Amino acid sequence: MKKQLVVVTGMSGAGKTLAIRAFEVLDLYCIDNLPPDLIPETVKLWQRPKAKLEDVAIVVDVRAGQFFSDFMKDFKALAKTDSGFAKARILFLDASDTVLVRRFKETRRRHPLFQKGKSITDSIGEERRLLSPMRENAHKIIDTTSLEPIGLRREIAQYFGPGRAKDSLVVTVVSFGFKFGIPLDADVVFDVRFLANPHYVQSLKSLDGNSPAVQRYVLSDPLTEPLLERLFDLVDFSIPQYTKEGKAYLTIAIGCTGGRHRSVVVANELGRFLASRGTDVVIEHRDAADSRSI
Repeated sequence: MKKQLVVVTGMSGAGKTLAIRAFEVLDLYCIDNLPPDLIPETVKLWQRPKAKLEDVAIVVDVRAGQFFSDFMKDFKALAKTDSGFAKARILFLDASDTVLVRRFKETRRRHPLFQKGKSITDSIGEERRLLSPMRENAHKIIDTTSLEPIGLRREIAQYFGPGRAKDSLVVTVVSFGFKFGIPLDADVVFDVRFLANPHYVQSLKSLDGNSPAVQRYVLSDPLTEPLLERLFDLVDFSIPQYTKEGKAYLTIAIGCTGGRHRSVVVANELGRFLASRGTDVVIEHRDAADSRSI
């Protein structure tokens, strides 16, 4: 049986250290800060006749300096070879610039690209530029802006845990509030702010979209049923195309104003629909518990 080869990369301060620890818990063989040029040679170690093939997670980032520039070329060449692994995949960890700046200030860590005369914001901007090819080619992006360590560990377990070496598409449906920003890992975004807002009903304001009362209210809006019909038709058409393309992970983001009511209801309905079609689906509600949501 072929095993997983996961290349972990992303922005400094976005959680790569926590991620590699999560992979260790999942019993992957983990290598931190490996120069990209050495990845093909490392893979060859697992191709030796007496080698025991294991799941492998390798952290690659800008700490590699000059060795980092040819990473995508080397990775694509590796992906085309019969290495004994299932399709090699890139996990990209990201977070908003504001959160990254705060994390560096709180930990007093030095950004790997920091130079005298530049600000931390300049360093983050330069890192985003260098990492853009990897982000564009990533198989899975995890946004850690509002994600606690336990949440990151849970997501990694969901996507890369036992049995995840197969090539089936995993779809994440995430509800969110536009006032807190679109999720950085969203592949497709739908806006449901035109639906009736339970926030303005006193008895529903403090509840969220998982509440039966809120669900009844949103689903009773005359616009909800035609929205869901069109949404279901679109994903029913699109998902086989993503699978054919070889995409391993797809994030569908459903947004309302605060991410507490309407987006939660619609995300749950979409998740149930996908599950009924046999899709491997994960449902997340990013802002449902946020007291700031409206």
